[in-house]
Amino acid sequence: MNFCSRFILIITLFHFSIYNVCLGQSYGLGFESFDVVQDKRTGLDLSPEGTFQFNGDFEVSFEIAFLPGKKTYFGYILRLIENDTKNIDILYDNSLLKDDHFKVIVGDEFSRIAFDIPGEQLYKKWNKIRLIFNKQKKTITVFGGSKSFTQSLNLDQAGRFKMLFGTNKYKNFNTTDVPPMKIRNIEIREDDKRTYYFPLDEIEGNTAPERLSGADGLIFNPLWIKKLHYEWQPLRTFVVNGPARITSNQVEGVVQIVCNDSLITYSILSNRANRVAYKSGKQALFVDNQVLYERSDGKIHNIYINEKQVSTLDLKIGKWNKSLVDSSSKTHFLHANKFYSAEDSSIYILGGYGHLRYKGNVHKYNLATGTWTDLIRKDSVFTPRYLAALGRATGGAYLIGGYGSTTGQQILNPGNRYDLLFFDTKTGTFKKVYNLNIPEEDFVFANSMIVNEKAKTFFALIFPKDKFSSQLQLVRGSLTSPEYQLVGSKIPYQFIDTESFADLFYDQATSRFVAVTSFRNEKKQTIISVYSLYAPPLDASILVSTAETKPGNLTWMIVAFLALAGGFLVYQYKIKNRKRLPGKDEAAVSKIPAEAPVPVNISAAGSPSSTDAPERTPEAKQAPAHNSIMLFGNLQLFDEQGNEIAKLFTPLLKELFLVILLYSIRRDGISSEKLKELLWFDKPSESARNNRSVNIAKLKGILDKLKYCHISKETGYWKINVDYGQITIDYADYLNLVADKRVLSKQDITELSNITKRGSFLSDLDYEWLDSFKSETSNEIVDAYLRYAASVSISDDPEFLIKLANYIFYFDPVNEEAMTIKCKAFAHLGKHSMAKTALENFSREYRRIYGEEFQKDMPEVLHS
Repeated sequence: MNFCSRFILIITLFHFSIYNVCLGQSYGLGFESFDVVQDKRTGLDLSPEGTFQFNGDFEVSFEIAFLPGKKTYFGYILRLIENDTKNIDILYDNSLLKDDHFKVIVGDEFSRIAFDIPGEQLYKKWNKIRLIFNKQKKTITVFGGSKSFTQSLNLDQAGRFKMLFGTNKYKNFNTTDVPPMKIRNIEIREDDKRTYYFPLDEIEGNTAPERLSGADGLIFNPLWIKKLHYEWQPLRTFVVNGPARITSNQVEGVVQIVCNDSLITYSILSNRANRVAYKSGKQALFVDNQVLYERSDGKIHNIYINEKQVSTLDLKIGKWNKSLVDSSSKTHFLHANKFYSAEDSSIYILGGYGHLRYKGNVHKYNLATGTWTDLIRKDSVFTPRYLAALGRATGGAYLIGGYGSTTGQQILNPGNRYDLLFFDTKTGTFKKVYNLNIPEEDFVFANSMIVNEKAKTFFALIFPKDKFSSQLQLVRGSLTSPEYQLVGSKIPYQFIDTESFADLFYDQATSRFVAVTSFRNEKKQTIISVYSLYAPPLDASILVSTAETKPGNLTWMIVAFLALAGGFLVYQYKIKNRKRLPGKDEAAVSKIPAEAPVPVNISAAGSPSSTDAPERTPEAKQAPAHNSIMLFGNLQLFDEQGNEIAKLFTPLLKELFLVILLYSIRRDGISSEKLKELLWFDKPSESARNNRSVNIAKLKGILDKLKYCHISKETGYWKINVDYGQITIDYADYLNLVADKRVLSKQDITELSNITKRGSFLSDLDYEWLDSFKSETSNEIVDAYLRYAASVSISDDPEFLIKLANYIFYFDPVNEEAMTIKCKAFAHLGKHSMAKTALENFSREYRRIYGEEFQKDMPEVLHS
């Protein structure tokens, strides 16, 4: 690469870094809290390999904000532990309806330091907290909110400190209580000199890079804020019988799904859905009508474009003012655009498609008078089209793109449109703003775009219309010049124009973009998926650029860029490789469940050989059995004749079966209330009860094929009773082996490995409630293997211990004890090259997962 090209790249990178400064809200570390089980909550250890020692006065500061819409706000923000004996904590406690929720605790007592940060400021802004420790004066000063507090505190002159944010497992100071917060810009100063800085501006991984000395921290279960600004998060999926239409209350952040018989409202903030039947009976929904919520009157309007009718749902009373609409002569207006104009209290509908024609109509419906008007176009700027995006603006609306033809006839030269138009409701005319440059791959738009008139920008979703398995991509465009950037990740989207619909909303309550897709399948069900992306969204080029830079360091950044010009390529290489590293997480590495089997060719086990290779690969399947239930690997049930009957389960029946079965085996069954919480939490009690009854009856019908397995509620809890003399359940056999945590025999270990050879526990299923069962199973299996290994010496049975290490690697690919066992066994057999290969492969996997080198060499491993 020549100097000019290199220089251009550096300037481009510099430009992106400056842009990152403007996105100051877009990074930090979020903490999973009481919404998840204890072992999935977030913790940060600033010194995982040791402690901090301060010979002089020192200061710790960080910025904090709270994540909105959570149930419980309580727990430890920061724990400083001196010499493993004294704790100095900042915690948040809203258990009492009092002010001063932030409290400082020293040892077992509350200090006199307590303060508060107003709710609006705490949830929507970053707030700095500082702790200053003066060893000479023997005081601690805390700056929090708008106040400062000082009180006496005696510290060891040569004390060592652990600094832990959120949950931790450190000695007897462990805790799982953590508020749903986000933090960033942790700074440690000694004698007023900045010594450590953790910006927490990553997008993935379990490492908290320290920018001054490289003494990185370690994170458990990270929730990276920057990732939330790039990667669309799937929130909920709804399956509706029959057609459904989508609109939203963008001020309150509520997606509204209009069904034939009921309205589903889904709150983005609370992640809760509610379904309410109409009091006025069923509402007619056709292939081309659309719905629009208007906040000014608090109603949802169902727009029948061809029929020139509007039916209105009063949300307060739950009734439509019209139920039956005559659609005998149907001219479709698929994917038309619509908006409400407050200036003249009218709904405008533009374009559409049907019967081999693209529509150039502009319809107007006046809410006050109930009259329809077909506006006569006074210009030729707006050509017939559909699949365009529209966003309301002052005095009218912007409309961009689409697909159509000049004449409106599908047979005459149709094509993509890339023009941005403004429709003026006063004059009824269109004005062309510009044409986008024709892209390499054609695209059309989802129905709506978000317009920011102050910033002169818009956001819209684009996708190619010539693919069924398509993807939606968010773009940020300008209202004044023909330019746009791709921002955020992509969203899966199945597209057939008569069966699919996609829309974009902006949730003002949580500052999130919300994408909603719908697809009607061959069963006439409508599948609706909701996704969210925090604003401002990041584009891919920023993610591979340098880390975000604080405004105060802008001068340093300029000098650094010029000084590092010659080493730019090396720097870029490191950044890209660093992005690919998943980071370290003791519970979930590489985004793979901890219990996931690791294929032999990539495990830390080393190159397979006749001795090295396990007796079975994770993909191995047992021959179909009779009267058996298999939970390891994919779920399988075999009846008395050996027929596989799991295929009879619908997704809901499968989950219902597993919930009751696992709660029956592990516990004493499951209550009706717990079933509702897990499976029908979004339904009223009566509806949930009906759903449970219907599905229990269906499940009983399927289980009748297993003669020795049936559902009962004799004890008041739902339970699956099994005659274990007649039916084999591999999960129950596994529990019998590991239940008492005894040291297993070699035969027991062989039996356990035969159970798990089909794969990890329910590897094809992913339910939130199932995570704890999976984690517990994985841990118990690894512990059983390690207990056996500790009970025998390497010289007793080195070949079997090598196999045992491989069994452990199936569940934990970087288990250091298993690697040590394997290397020692190979060395004992005189296979030193294989021991070396095993260590090298383990180190490679360790580096891939943790982002750092494994520190032990072969002599250390063999003598450990």
